[in-house]
Order: sequence, then structure tokens, then C-alpha cells
Amino acid sequence: MLRMLQIITNKLLTKILKLLGKNATQFPGAISYNMNQHILEKIKYPKYVIGVTGSSGKGTTTNFIYHILKEAGYDVVYNASGSNGIRGITTLILNNCNIFGKFKHDILLLELDEKHLHLAFTKNKMTHLVITNITRDQPARNGSPDLIYHAIFDKLDRKTTLILNADDPGLMKISLDYPGKIITYGLNRTKDSFQRLINFSTDEAYCPNCHRKLIYSYYHYGHIGSYYCPNCDFKRGRPTYLGTDIDLKNKTMKINGTEILLNKDFLFTAYATIAAFALCDTLKIDQEIIISTFNNEKIPTKRGHDFLLGNQKITMLESKNENALSYYQSLRYILNQEGKKCVIMGFDNVSRRYKFNDLSWLWDVEFELLNNEDIEKIILIGRFKWDVRVRLSYAKIKSDKIYMLDDLNDIVPTIKKETTGNIYTMVCFDMTEILLNKFKEAQNGNH
Repeated sequence: MLRMLQIITNKLLTKILKLLGKNATQFPGAISYNMNQHILEKIKYPKYVIGVTGSSGKGTTTNFIYHILKEAGYDVVYNASGSNGIRGITTLILNNCNIFGKFKHDILLLELDEKHLHLAFTKNKMTHLVITNITRDQPARNGSPDLIYHAIFDKLDRKTTLILNADDPGLMKISLDYPGKIITYGLNRTKDSFQRLINFSTDEAYCPNCHRKLIYSYYHYGHIGSYYCPNCDFKRGRPTYLGTDIDLKNKTMKINGTEILLNKDFLFTAYATIAAFALCDTLKIDQEIIISTFNNEKIPTKRGHDFLLGNQKITMLESKNENALSYYQSLRYILNQEGKKCVIMGFDNVSRRYKFNDLSWLWDVEFELLNNEDIEKIILIGRFKWDVRVRLSYAKIKSDKIYMLDDLNDIVPTIKKETTGNIYTMVCFDMTEILLNKFKEAQNGNH
């Protein structure tokens, strides 16, 4: 009876909140979960329960998987809103059950916060779990990558098939003792890969088996690349699914010899693409369907929106706060583009989960890369813009390149007045929608 009451309460609260214009992704689940924290154990799940987690890239990967499964004819439910904590997951699952607790769809697909994975699946285990990477992320909440690793792996069931990024040695140490099935994916060297370590942020440098220093053939970024231990058998090896001939400029790559189109020219898109391919091929989805979903551009862009403001192109990059490697990938992408550039950075909230306002992670971001003659202006926005400016001063960015913007209503006039090149926003999620609306208003002639 309690299960039925929780499901009905969840559905009713969701309808009421939506009528009031709220998104209703968190609150109903919070009420239901607090009534009985074991509610998700009592659900009758479908044949496939698929989780996607990791420090970064899980949202894009989940989106890709959803569209492939949908094209294959499956009835799939997933948390498109990005609410990946236990309350959002509870809301989603209970809203898609009948009142007797039976899930009503073919597949449950979940983007999962790393620290909430064990809360969502205490007994009812996932059939498949895709993990994108484990890096230094949200240190005020997560602590070290080792703590994230244990939060993910300590309670996994051997019946769960793991789909792992083989380029991350911090992930692949699970292969030393995990008794279940492991599928791997990885990317070959690209023209932007590095022969030696150049990042500030390196979270895995030593063999998890014998603790000797790992040797890398190349790095993609941070500790992600091709590695081996000179003292034992631990190594990246050849992944089950290998991405080769990666051409970000033309947005193409090959997966096990088959050419695939990338929907954006970012390295993280290549990783999300091959992760989704690996999961769906493991599920025995027809490869022609997988390939056509990518190659016929059936997957809409979730990140990296482009706009024209007069003759200036605006590219919106989402850089995850408290994750130095997310910022690093945005910085590298911007520097690889041609011509003069303006970079917009800033945020009003460090995190959507807590109010610690820890800014130590800013010192892990390699802002020194912005010391480049093609960067004509850096516009700082948001409540913490002065903190970012202090960090930029230590990176020896010239003060005349930095513009402090107090009022976001002035963003478009400032761009027109202060810049001539293309615009790149590298802001966190809270600022993305605000800027998006400002740029759309400008396109519609409201500026």
C-alpha cells in the first residue's frame, strides 16, 4: 500500500507543479523518497536498465544512446532534463510506473550522478553501466577521484555489464578485480594529441597494480590517453571499440573501421559517440541503425549552439564548474579555431547542488592558454567575475584584454562595441540559458 501511495503522490505532485509552470523534476521525487527511501527497490523494472555516469560527458552520451534506441524502435524513458540525482531519478521512475509499481516502457535509461548511483540501485541492479571518465570534479563534494571511484564501483553487481573508457587508467583499474563483463572503448591518437604531459590536472599517474609510474604513448588531455605499466601487465591495450581516423575539422571518425559522422567538432563528442556506439552494439542493435542515426544527423545538438550576430559567429561551449579538464577542453577548442576571438566566461553559482562556493578549482584550470595573440578580449560576467579576474592576473593575462560586465542586459552591445572576431562562451549550465535568451533576442531584433 505504501508503494502505491508513493507512486500516486509522485504523479499527482508532478501534475500540479506543471500546471503551476514548474519543471517538476525534483520535488515530487524528494517527497516520495523521504516517505520511504527503499521505494526504487520495489519497482518491477524492464529487461534493460542502462546507467550512464562519469565526471563529464554523461549527458551527451545519454542523449546519443536515447536517439539510437528510439530509432531502433524501442520505447525508451530517460532523464532528458539532466536531473541525475536520487530525487530526480525517483520522480522519473515513479511517473513511468503504473500504480502497482510496474515500469511501463521497454528501456529505462538514466544519466546518473556518480555519488547517487548506489542510492538509485541498492538491490535492483543495472543491466548495463557506461562510464565516461573519472577526473577531479566538484572537490568540495566529491573529494578525490579515488572517492568517486569507490562510490561507483563498491556496490556494483557482477551481473552489470560495464562499458568503460579504456583511455582512462583510473577507470580501467576495475579490470583487475571485477568479475563481471567489461566492454571497452577508446580513441587513437589525433593531430591534437600530445607526446608528453602538458596539463596541470593529472589524476592518474601510477599503475594501480604495482604502483610504478605509467608510461604514455600519447595524451588526449589530463591523464586520458594510451598508457602501459613497464613493470606489470596493466595497460590500455586495444579497446573493444576503437575510434580511428579522427578528423574533428570535418567531423568524422571511424569506429572499428566504419565511418561515423560527429554532430560537433569536439573531442568529447567523439568520446560520447563511441561510448553510445559500444553500448548499443552490445545490446545487438542493428549497426546500420546505429550508423544511420549518426550519419543522417538524427541526433540534435545538446551542447555547442551556434549563432550569428551580424557577421560574428557565436559558439556556446558549456564548461563544467569545478572540473578543470572540462574547462581545458573548451580552451583547447577555442585556440584551435582560426581568426580573432573573444571569450566570455563567468558564473553566478559554483554548483547547483550546494552553497560552499569553493573556488580552489579555478587554480587547476590552465587559463595560461589564453595568453594568445588571437584572443582579443575576455569578457567576464556573473557574481564571481572578480575571482576569475584574480586567477587571470596570475596567468599574466594583460588587463586591457579583460572587460568586466556588470549587467548581462549589456552583453550584446558590449560584444558589438568591444570585439571584432568570433565569440566563444565557456560558461557553466546556469549561465547558458541566460546568454542563449540574450542572443536570441538580438537575432530577433530586440537589440
